[in-house]
Amino acid sequence: MRRCRLVVIWRLTVHWVSYNLRFVETYGSAGIAALGDPTRRAIFESLARRPKAVGELAAELPVSRPAVSQHLRVLKDAGLVTDRADGTRRIYQLRQQGVQAIHGYLDQMWGQAMAAFQAEARRAASRAPAGSQAPEPPATPRPGPAGPARDRGS
Repeated sequence: MRRCRLVVIWRLTVHWVSYNLRFVETYGSAGIAALGDPTRRAIFESLARRPKAVGELAAELPVSRPAVSQHLRVLKDAGLVTDRADGTRRIYQLRQQGVQAIHGYLDQMWGQAMAAFQAEARRAASRAPAGSQAPEPPATPRPGPAGPARDRGS
């Protein structure tokens, strides 16, 4: 009984939020959201090599043809792929405008991050006392490809 009430409350909440608080999505973020699923990312990467039919994609992946079709529908709704008829098959390929939208979105985010970093670096530099030097690097070497862990097998 308690679980049933929780399900009803959850459904009411989801519908209320969906109705009253519309999701605002930028053009490029829809594509990024669609690529959040590993299977869709694999399909996207496969289509980047060349256009393919659903059967070809399903043969490359550990999922069924209907699952591939559902993933393609999500990618198509996000504007990342397009399809064309070829007899009784549908051939899917990347949609250049969708890829460009993701590129533009990431460029914008990168630009904002770099501008924020630059502004913070300037603020930190203006707060530093005159004549102060940068902090000394750590005395112990950091592990990595050139660090001591590499020499163990010799």
